[in-house]
Amino acid sequence: MWRRLFAARKVPSRPAPAPPIVTVVADAPVCEMAPPLTVVEDRFHRFVLGLPAAVSDTASGPEQATLRRLEAIGERFDVSGLPRLPSVLPQLLRALRNDNLAGSQLAALIGRDPVLVGEVMRVAGSAHFRSAQPIHSLQHAVVLLGRDALRRVATLHVMKPILQASAGMRGHMAGPWLWEHAERCAHAAAFLGRHGGCDPFEAFLAGMVCHTGTGAIVRLLDQEAPPSLGPFSPVFLAGCMRIGARLSLRAVRHWEMPANVIEALVERVNALHAPASSLGKVLACADPLAMVQLLVERDLLDAELDYSATWPDSFPTPVMRRGQLDLRRQFMPTQD
Repeated sequence: MWRRLFAARKVPSRPAPAPPIVTVVADAPVCEMAPPLTVVEDRFHRFVLGLPAAVSDTASGPEQATLRRLEAIGERFDVSGLPRLPSVLPQLLRALRNDNLAGSQLAALIGRDPVLVGEVMRVAGSAHFRSAQPIHSLQHAVVLLGRDALRRVATLHVMKPILQASAGMRGHMAGPWLWEHAERCAHAAAFLGRHGGCDPFEAFLAGMVCHTGTGAIVRLLDQEAPPSLGPFSPVFLAGCMRIGARLSLRAVRHWEMPANVIEALVERVNALHAPASSLGKVLACADPLAMVQLLVERDLLDAELDYSATWPDSFPTPVMRRGQLDLRRQFMPTQD
């Protein structure tokens, strides 16, 4: 069952769903506050699933029954059906922690994955890393990128096809949107991690994988949610995403991610309690930062609103504002 849920599949072509309607109030003051976090999350999940705005704030009887079925399926989750990460990734990540490993040894390890080789060469030849001399070998590219960039390139290479495979009749664009969120969440987590005393790469990794279970929810909703449920109430949709968070935790344990990353996702599942770990606090803030950034880019949120009341209070407001501006510079380079 889970192999079907996480594996890529073709879906019938159809027009992109209409975006959620955003109400604009005429002559609104410039200092207008942004929506609360629960509204931002609901709007993001509707965007991912291609759903219109809710018509009711309460979960209907059929929604409650469907949610119980989804929770039961989640409890029977079998990690053996998850896609395996390429063996080169954990080996490479362990090797990159060894400061004594030579560039030639790293190049030999990367060389076992032809697609990863191409990605390393592409990034090393980009404008950001371009050197005075042309890149003449994989070892040259490895030395030029450095360990931090190599870890990020390897993670992006592995996670992109897993997240982009998410699709369903309700959310046939869910995969690309989840991937775009993952890029922004990983970037925001790395930024906040530097302020929160975390390992920047572990923060990057936590941001990248935190919504892997959402792809499974997209497929489950196709199988278990009857069309009569309509656009879903916020309560039902939030319940689905809590199940997705538990599936994400199962996935990172299956993939033997670092202990700090697993702990951060455990705290994300226990959403009733504020995270206690440094990385848990980073993830709790990076996730909505990425949601807002993506919704702003798609004109589903106003970039000029004051979002200081939207973020969790794990970081000072000035740090969160700098994180928001950093995301805009990275992903909206034409903006001031």
